Amino acid sequence: MKLNLFCICVLVSACAIAGESAAIKPGVSSSAFEKEEKKAADKSRYNLFNPTPREQMREMSTDRPDKTESPYTVDAGHFQFETDLASYSIDRENPERSDERVKSLAIMPVNFKIGLTNRIDIQFVFETYNIVHTRGRNEDGIRTSEYQDGFGDITTRLKINVFGNDEGSRALAVMPYIKAPTNQDNLGNNKVEGGLIIPFGMDLPHGFSMGVMHQTDLLWDDDDNDYYAQFVHTITFGHDIIGNLGGYVEFFSAFNTRGTPWEGTADVGFTYGFTDDIQLDFGCNFGVTRSAEDFNPFVGLSIRF
Repeated sequence: MKLNLFCICVLVSACAIAGESAAIKPGVSSSAFEKEEKKAADKSRYNLFNPTPREQMREMSTDRPDKTESPYTVDAGHFQFETDLASYSIDRENPERSDERVKSLAIMPVNFKIGLTNRIDIQFVFETYNIVHTRGRNEDGIRTSEYQDGFGDITTRLKINVFGNDEGSRALAVMPYIKAPTNQDNLGNNKVEGGLIIPFGMDLPHGFSMGVMHQTDLLWDDDDNDYYAQFVHTITFGHDIIGNLGGYVEFFSAFNTRGTPWEGTADVGFTYGFTDDIQLDFGCNFGVTRSAEDFNPFVGLSIRF
């Protein structure tokens, strides 16, 4: 009888210890804990031709709708399609205070991602169809109107996750990119440009998340006939609102070595997850400096398969 009682006590103690070890650690979000659970399976063997099994895939993470890129990559052997269904912008003022009005409409620009390995994906960004209408005055004070439309440039990006893809509450990535001048109707500067993007993300208390990004661009200046550097910094905070509806607020700033006024926007947007692999988003970016676009409403869609 004493032996049976001893065995029962040992069994109960073992269950308690196992339950305690499985509990979420204080200060670690549930999403981070789920990543730690999935880390138990070695995902390094998966690649484009040996896809990650569905049960081991990460939660879908997108580089939209905010301007702050995500540090998480697409799982190996899987694909992600992110697009603005439509993005409209108006710029009624500029640093020179000239009487110029620019209205732009981007239809279905696409970021197509391919998971190469567990930590690397490649992205192809297509400016599918752009319409730009510019109104102003010439040197004689006569009103002018210019209309441009067509295909834009193609940008190739490589996202390399440094840490946090499958574990922990923090993640960091590096994203070198290069832009090929493929535009029609003078919708670009017809020069090769590139740069490096460094996004960082982390979970915060009370269900909040934060993302920050530094970006260095090497851009072409037609006036000086030379390249110059532009530096972009962003910070964004997100939180679930109700059910599958989430929201974010963001601040974006950009300045360059040409000495032109810095550009700043305050952005707000919402996301709604229809399924684990389909997300709708909408929002608006508001210019807070004269050099930025006045406002930019958009609606977009992301699909993973």
